[in-house]
Amino acid sequence: MLGLRCIVGNLRGGTRLLRGLPHVTSEGQHVRLLHHRLPVLTQRSFLSQGQDSTVRSARMPLRTRVTVTLLLGGGLLAMWWYVDSEKQQQQRRQRVEQLQRVALGQGNFSLLDHQGQRRTKRDFLGSWVLLYFGFTHCPDICPDELDKLSAVVAALDRDSSLPPVQPVFITVDPERDDVTALARYVKDFHPRLVALTGTPEEVKEAGQNYRVYASPGPKDEDGDYIVDHTILIYLVSPDGLFLDYYNRMKNEEQIAESVRNYISTYVQLSATQTQN
Repeated sequence: MLGLRCIVGNLRGGTRLLRGLPHVTSEGQHVRLLHHRLPVLTQRSFLSQGQDSTVRSARMPLRTRVTVTLLLGGGLLAMWWYVDSEKQQQQRRQRVEQLQRVALGQGNFSLLDHQGQRRTKRDFLGSWVLLYFGFTHCPDICPDELDKLSAVVAALDRDSSLPPVQPVFITVDPERDDVTALARYVKDFHPRLVALTGTPEEVKEAGQNYRVYASPGPKDEDGDYIVDHTILIYLVSPDGLFLDYYNRMKNEEQIAESVRNYISTYVQLSATQTQN
């Protein structure tokens, strides 16, 4: 009996031992798993934190570079604007000095237009002017040049970005080109053409301001004569200053392009600059 109890006791103890072993083993495995997992979790967390730190450290220099670039770019742009502004002012001063040395078209004139109204140079200030000197009895050159002038004005009129250009005709033959003769003559050309005449003294003064040469030739048996004169189209700025001239070799496309360039680069001068 005693042996049987020992056997039974051993079996019960073994059963308790066996029951306890899975529990201990399971906990042990759980502990070991936790032990092995902790470094993995810690490493991942560390890597994640390292990456965030790297991104933040990379972002800061990028922002700094952008800021510095913008500051440098703004500074260079401001410097370029200042230098360009000074250059333009210097060019305007030089242009005024050159025009003043030329002394062309700086005088005033007072003439009658083809409607009998008194006109002076001041009436055309603020407008671009293409000016031609000629006479109504001219057989071919004057009509050709006025046709060309009219075509230039018409071409510029088609460009809506440009201000209107005023065509002006001043006679060099005041004895025959009175108001009535001019009124008939202008009908053949651009509708805005203004024709001017006056006394011989007034016409001569206007021509001298632009250094126009005009000399009547000998009269024929009918009393007709030709006036030899300068054949040029003058460009006058809204300031009333002579800018350029175009001879017979210039066609309408070349003249229109030249006038367009002058208008696009034009900067109005002050009253002091135009008077000095």
